[in-house]
Amino acid sequence: MSEARIGRVVVASIHQALADHIPLRIDFYENYLRPMRLREGRIGAPAFLAALSFLRREGDAWAPVMAKAGRSAADWEFANLSRLRRAWYRRLPAGWRLRLALGMARHLVAQSTPATRAKTALTNGGAVIDIHHSPFCEVRDASALPLCGFYAAAFDRLAELLLLEGRAVPIGCQAMGKPFCRWEFQSAPPVTPARADVAPEQ
Repeated sequence: MSEARIGRVVVASIHQALADHIPLRIDFYENYLRPMRLREGRIGAPAFLAALSFLRREGDAWAPVMAKAGRSAADWEFANLSRLRRAWYRRLPAGWRLRLALGMARHLVAQSTPATRAKTALTNGGAVIDIHHSPFCEVRDASALPLCGFYAAAFDRLAELLLLEGRAVPIGCQAMGKPFCRWEFQSAPPVTPARADVAPEQ
């Protein structure tokens, strides 16, 4: 049976964030997030989870690495769309842009591990994102703070790229003893989409 693989965007974003925030430790983490395997999309779940386990012991490094990685992953996810589609999406009404952000977030979450899934729902003030089996939150002892900031940073960045204002706030986290992670995106008044010189794709 082949080893479960982790999505290349997720691993690459974490690798880049590690290089940015704790460059003197990058050689150690490359024992698990091997550059050659990363480029080929062959990072297995055990190596990925081991790297996360060690990172949780790096003191204050966890939060900034996760925030940077989440935003980078969102940038790459958005960049995978064509230029015309990106321009079109930004011209849609705010409600449609929020739905698009949720769909892209679900796709990104599903690349974490084969078992990781996100369920999303619209609310009067924004949206709720439930994340089941977050690899970032697999801990033996309960954490005092949520550990799934990667997803919150990614969603905040997707919303920003789609010209939505607001932020994701934690409601519950698997690492804190909850059955799954829950984040609520609280919308601010919508941003008026910028005019684009390109027509929507047909």
